[in-house]
This record gives sequence, structure tokens and C-alpha cells, in this order.
Amino acid sequence: MHAISFIQDLAVIMLVAGFVTILFHRLKQPVVLGYIVAGFIIGPHTPPFGLIHDEDTIKTLAELGVIFLMFCLGLEFSLRKLFKVGATAFIAAFLEIILMIWIGYEIGRWFDWNTMDSLFLGAILAISSTTIIVKALNDLKMKNQRFAQLIFGVLIVEDILGIGIIALLSSIAVSGTVSSGEVFSTVGKLSLFMIVALVIGILLVPRLLAYVAKFESNEMLLITVLGLCFGFCLLVVKLEYSMVLGAFLIGAIMAESRQLIKIERLIEPIRDMFSAIFFVAIGLMIDPQILLQYAWPIAVITVAVVLGKMLSCGLGAFIAGNDGRTSLRVGMGLSQIGEFSFIIAALGMTLQVTSDFLYPVAVAVSAITTLLTPYLIRGADPLSLKIAAVMPKRMSRVFGMYGEWLRSIQPQGEGAMLASMIRKIILQVGVNLALVVAIFFTGSFFAARIGGYLEVWITDPSWQKALIWGGALLLSLPFLIAAYRKLKALSMLLAEMSVKPEMAGRHTQRVRRVIAELIPILSLLVIFLLLAALSASILPTNKLLVLIAVVAAAVAAVLWRWFIRVHTRMQVALLETLDNHKDTPEH
Repeated sequence: MHAISFIQDLAVIMLVAGFVTILFHRLKQPVVLGYIVAGFIIGPHTPPFGLIHDEDTIKTLAELGVIFLMFCLGLEFSLRKLFKVGATAFIAAFLEIILMIWIGYEIGRWFDWNTMDSLFLGAILAISSTTIIVKALNDLKMKNQRFAQLIFGVLIVEDILGIGIIALLSSIAVSGTVSSGEVFSTVGKLSLFMIVALVIGILLVPRLLAYVAKFESNEMLLITVLGLCFGFCLLVVKLEYSMVLGAFLIGAIMAESRQLIKIERLIEPIRDMFSAIFFVAIGLMIDPQILLQYAWPIAVITVAVVLGKMLSCGLGAFIAGNDGRTSLRVGMGLSQIGEFSFIIAALGMTLQVTSDFLYPVAVAVSAITTLLTPYLIRGADPLSLKIAAVMPKRMSRVFGMYGEWLRSIQPQGEGAMLASMIRKIILQVGVNLALVVAIFFTGSFFAARIGGYLEVWITDPSWQKALIWGGALLLSLPFLIAAYRKLKALSMLLAEMSVKPEMAGRHTQRVRRVIAELIPILSLLVIFLLLAALSASILPTNKLLVLIAVVAAAVAAVLWRWFIRVHTRMQVALLETLDNHKDTPEH
């Protein structure tokens, strides 16, 4: 009977959703809104009777919809795109998220909502809707315009920051408090996990997918992709992070595969089905009485979303050096909330830290801002002309001078090349150190289990710790050696730039050599102190630590070239994967 009831519910959802979305398509409205309206029509709060009997199963399927939505967002994400988006995307996204979280929190407190409701409201308002914006720009045939490319860049950065917000909110909801130390700890661990997952994932997953693709079986490739997706989500949950993070990360890793276009084509119908159920499930939760009761907060929040995002994103784009017209178009194009907001609202309900009214309020604000999106994008140009007409000439001149000044201070020629080289070296050092820290964290995490295996041969706990810590250090040697070599290259570059012959005279080369040797050694000492602090639970005694250091130094001296070759092969494999992806057509 349960199976028949479930099939009946699924039939009702799909039939009603089909009819309503056809109607919305005819009215040239976003299909997402059609799904939400369909859920509202068949929901338990809409008279004369509810058509859905097994809401728990539908909610489970809706969670699959969240996974596929985030997985597909990850597939659209690319590390190359992230490096190309430039300052505009980062500045606009950071400004928007900080301002909107603050505005949402203050609105919540103004309406006397509790702290968690206010905090989650701020997070709900922070992220714009990728799905709705892309659809609106496609319909308006503006996708290839410069402001649209800037908007896509902001959305990429928003997706990453949104994942961080979800992790932070989960941590805050569990502890019930917000402390700066906890925030930095959560962000640091999340960043470390994302870097390590991306590096290892990009080394392994595209090669596995390439091997499976050789069999030229769409079925085999689809099953492999789904297996990797759900398996990685499970791993992330075991590490006490959200499934949303796992789905996004594995999507981002697969985005570097040469099979990306085929994967997108295979996964699209599954995503469409489960995301439809997700949005219908949102509609099921809408209670008209709550919407009427909270009509005034919904109106205030809607105005805050439109004006707040217009101001924050527009200002961010302008600060990054774009003209007023482009900045306004970016701000007005991002003035809505969507699928990420629903995921954050659902997180609050799942963790049971937010009130029942918050979800329907978020849905209502999303529906109104979604309807306004095409009109806001169209109205950006006329509004910019009106603002330009009434703006005092002196202010207009100051804004123009700011843009010229910003362009003039950007490094040109050799300076730009040096800046690019320094950024590249720092990035490589950061990735290597992230892998080292991850190895020591893994050793600390599994220390008790490893100690249990070692007890058969070694009963002394201090020697057990020495073996675990020493093993982590030996595994880290290729990455530590690579970091040392990169730091040495960076210090030589900085020494050449900072120590001029007119300053040091005949001692120029000697001073440069001292700086080039001193910086990497001091950096390594700082790194080892940091590792000791992070792995305090498995840190051996001082005598054993000296013994480990001597053994590690001897191993490094003997196998130095081998370690360099191993690391170089890994680096080449990583770069090859990223470069191979360039051969695939843009999507």
C-alpha cells in the first residue's frame, strides 16, 4: 500500500507541475515559480483537501533534488573561471554578502524575531539565484554582454562563499553561539578541506572518468558519475560537513574532466526531475495564513533585497573600476534570491533552530524578486541615464577621475609579469602546505585507531605517537621540499627587487644571497611550529621529536631528487588535467 500511495503522490506532483509549468512558460515566467505554485496548489494548506499523503518520502526525494542542484552548480563552476573573474566578482560578492547578512539580521531584530531567525534571514538574503539570473539573461538575449559576464563571475564567488555560510551556520546552530575564534576555525578547516579535496579529486577523478569513457557506454558513465557523487557526499557527511558541500565539490572536480559535456547531458534529465520535486516540496510548505500574517515583513524584506543588492553589488563593481552604467546593471541583475536561499532555510528547519514562518517568508520574497528580475535588468539602462542626467557635474568628474586613477595604478609590462609570478608562487606554496596540514590532521584523526593496531608490537604510547607523527612527516616530505624550493624562488625574486646596487654597493650579491637563504629557512621553522601546534594530540616527546627530525633530514638528503620527481609528476598531472579541459568546447 505504501508503494501505491507513493506512486499516486508522484503522479499528482508530476501532472500538476506539468500543467502549471506549461502555463508559466506561455506567460513567459520562470519555470521554477511554476513548480512552487504547483506545490502550493496540491499542498495540505490549500482547500478543499490535500492531494499528497506521503510527505516524508517526498521530502527525501526533495533532498536528492538539492544534491543534484548543487552538483550541477559545481559542474558549471571551474577553477579557470574563478581565476578569470577578476577583482569585480570578489569585491562585489564580499560586499553583497556582508551587507545583506547585516541587513537581514537587523530586519529580523526590528521585527523582534529571535537571534537564530535573524541570522538565518541574513544568510537567506545574501546569495542571489544562479538559475533565475541565467534564465532571465538568456530570455533577454543579454548573456554575452560585459555586465552579464561580470554577473556570472559574482555568482561563481557567491557559490563558494555560500558553501562557507552553510558550514558556519551548521556550526553556530550546533553550538548556539558565535565567537570569532570558532568562525576562523570553521573557515580555516573548510578552506583546507576544499583545497585538499579539489587537488586530490582533480588528480584522480578525471582519469577515472576518462577510463570509463573508453568503453563508450553512456549507462556505465552515468552510474560511475552517480556513484562518485553519492559516495563523496557520504564522505563529507562522515567528516561532519553538509551534503551540499560534497555535491558542489564533486561537481567542481568533474568540471575539470574532458567528459564534462557528456556528463552534463546525461545528468540533466535526472536533475530536472529531482529539482522539480524539490521546488514542488517548497510549495507544499507554503501556508497562506502565514503569508497574510507576515505580509508586512515580506514587503520590507523584498524592498531590502532589491535596494540592498543593487547598492552593494553596484558599489562593489564600481570600486573595482567599472563605469556607473555597468555597475548599476550588475547590481540590478543580482537583485533576487533563489535556490541557495531555500537550501539555507531548509537547513534551519532540519536543525530545528528557526521558526516555522521563516521558510514561507523566504519563498514569498524569492517569488516576488524573481518576477521583478527581468524588469530590473531591462530598467538598468534607463535608470542609469536618469541618474547621469541629475548627477552634479563635479561628482561625475570625481567618479571619472577615480576610474582613471584605478587604471593608472595597475601594474603594466614587467611589473604585471612579476606580480603574476609572485601570485603563482604563493598559490603553489599554499596548496603544498594545505596538503601537509591535511596529512597531519588525518594522522591526528585516526591516531586512536592506528594506536590500537600498533599496540601488538609497541605498548609505549609515546613511541606510538612518534611513529604516527614521524609517518605523517615522511609522507609530507615531497610537499615540504616543494614548498621550500618555491619559497627560495620567491625570496630570490624579492631580494632582486628590494636590494638595489645603489643601496648595498659591492655587497649587493652577498646581501641578496643571505635574504634568499634566510627567508625559506625561517618560513620552514614557522611551518614546523604550526604543524606541532595543529598536531598537538600526536606530538611525541622532545627527545623523540629530535630523533624524528634527524631521520627525516637524512631521508630528505638521500631521496631529495626522488621526492622532487614525485612531486613534479603530480604537478604535471594536475596541470595536464586543467589544460586538457581547455580542449573541450565552452558551454
